[in-house]
Amino acid sequence: MESLQQPKSLVDQAYEVILNALCDGTLKPDERLTQEEIAARLNVSRQPVTHALAVLKAQGFLAQTGRRGLTVTAIKPEFFQAIYQLRTAVEPLAVSLAIPRLDDAAKGAANAIIARGRDMVARQDPGGGLAADIDFHAFIYDLSGNTLIADSMRLHWHHLRRAMSQVLAYPGMSEAVWQQHEKILQAMIAGDDAQATSLMRHHLMDAFERVSSATKPA
Repeated sequence: MESLQQPKSLVDQAYEVILNALCDGTLKPDERLTQEEIAARLNVSRQPVTHALAVLKAQGFLAQTGRRGLTVTAIKPEFFQAIYQLRTAVEPLAVSLAIPRLDDAAKGAANAIIARGRDMVARQDPGGGLAADIDFHAFIYDLSGNTLIADSMRLHWHHLRRAMSQVLAYPGMSEAVWQQHEKILQAMIAGDDAQATSLMRHHLMDAFERVSSATKPA
C-alpha cells in the first residue's frame, strides 16, 4: 500500500488506501489486520487508521475476531446474491429514468466510456476494464437523476470489485460485458424503454452467474 498524502484528511486517505487494498486483493480474505501494522505501512499515527478500520468494519469489509483483532471478511456468494437482487430491481429503473435525459452530451460520454472499456480489453488490463465497467453503470445512475440510486449503489460496488476483478480476468469475458453495455446504450438512444430495461436485467443476471462462479470455494 502507498503512503498517504495531503490535502485529503488522513482518515479519508487511510480509508481509501485500505479499501483499495481490500478490493484489489492486496489484503486477502481472513488476513489479520492490526492498527499498528497498518499505521506503520501508511506512515501515519494510529488514530486515522482506527477510524478508517471502524468504518470498513461497519461496511462489512472487516470482522472482529475476539482478541485477534480484525480480519478481512471472506467473499460470500450469498452476500453477492443479495446485491444482485437489489441491482436487478434498481438498475432497470435507473435505465428507464435516464432515457429521457440522454442528450447528445450524455450519448458522447457513454460512448467514450464504452470505447475506453474496449480499449482496456484490447490492452488486457482487467483493472482498467473494471474501472470503466463501474463508470458505465455509475453514468446511468447519475443520469437517472435519482440521487438515492447513485448513493446506495456506490457502496455495493466496492464489495463487487472484490469479485469482479476475478471475473473480468477470464479470457473473453470482458468483451462480452462491453457488447452487452453497447446494446443497452443503443436501446436507450433509440428510446426503447422496454428493450433497454430488459437488456439491463439480463446483463445483471449474466453478471451474477459470473460472480457466483468466481466466488465459489475452491
